[in-house]
Amino acid sequence: MRRIPLPQNLSRRSFSSRTSDAAGLSRRRRRASDLIRVSRGILIPAGVPIQGAAALAAYTETNPRSVLSHLSAARLWKIPLPSRQDNDWRIHLANPPSSGPPRRVNVVGHRLVLTPAEIGELDGVRLTSPARTWLDLAACLSLQDLVAAGDSLVCSHGPDFPAPRRQLCSLADLVQMIARHPGRRGLRNARVAVELIRVGADSPPESLMRLALVDAGLPEPELNVVLGDERGWPVLWPDAAYRQYRISLQYDGGHHNNQEQYRRDIRRLETTKSLGWEEIRISHDDLLGERPAVVRKVAAALRAKGWRPL
Repeated sequence: MRRIPLPQNLSRRSFSSRTSDAAGLSRRRRRASDLIRVSRGILIPAGVPIQGAAALAAYTETNPRSVLSHLSAARLWKIPLPSRQDNDWRIHLANPPSSGPPRRVNVVGHRLVLTPAEIGELDGVRLTSPARTWLDLAACLSLQDLVAAGDSLVCSHGPDFPAPRRQLCSLADLVQMIARHPGRRGLRNARVAVELIRVGADSPPESLMRLALVDAGLPEPELNVVLGDERGWPVLWPDAAYRQYRISLQYDGGHHNNQEQYRRDIRRLETTKSLGWEEIRISHDDLLGERPAVVRKVAAALRAKGWRPL
C-alpha cells in the first residue's frame, strides 16, 4: 500500500500529535516507519536533518503555555555557550508555576513566571526573550561566559562595517530585566556581568580578551572602531583598539590558517602600518591561563607608546 506523503509543512520539522490531527494525518499514518517518535506525542520525519527551531517546534505545540528556555532558548538566539553547556543537548522547557514543570524524555522542566514581554517567537517557536534568556543563564554560567553571552546580545555594527549587525536587545534591556526579578538565582552574577558588557564584541574570544586586559589593570580597549584612509573611507575594523596610542587588537581564530585568510591578514597588517597604527595579533593560546600572554603583549605595546600605569 502506498504511503500518504506528509504535508509540506510537516516534512522538515518536528510536530505534535495535535498538529498532525489538524493536518489530517491518521493514527495509522503516524505509526509509519518514516516517522520517529522522540517523545510522547512528538514526531520527526526520519532521515531528514532537522536543526534549530524546526527540531524543537513540537515541544511548544503540545502545550500552548510552554516556552523554550535556558540553554535551548540560548541556542535558538545564537547566544554563545561554553563547551560544558554547549555539549548539553537536553531540551529546556518552561511552564507557568500553576501548570507544573514539563515532564518528558530528554527534557529539563522549569517553572517560570514570565510576563508577555519576556516571551518571544522565533521561526514559529515560543521561547524566552533574549534578555530573559540571558538572566536565566546567569545561574549556570561563569562571570566571564555570562559577559560574553551579554556581549553577543547587545553587539551592533553600523552601516560603515562590512557586515552591519543589529543587536537582539540593548544593555538597558538587561539592566531592566535584572531589576524586575529580585531574588532570582544567579542575580549577583548578573549584576556584576552587566557592568562589564560592552557593545561591539563579535565573539567570546574578543570578550575574554577585553576582560583579561581590564582585570590586569590595563586600559580598556575601545570597540566598534573604524579606521579610514586619507579620503575618510573605512578600510579597517579592528576587534578592539587604543585610539590614543594608535594600537589595534586583532583576534585570529582557527579560520586564519587557510591561505586566502593569511593573504588578507598580510594586507590588513600592511594597511594598518600605512595608517600609522600598530597591530597586535592575539591567538587562542594568548588567552589561556591565570596570567594570559595577551596581557604581556598588549602591556608591552602600550608602554612603547608612552602609557604608564597609574
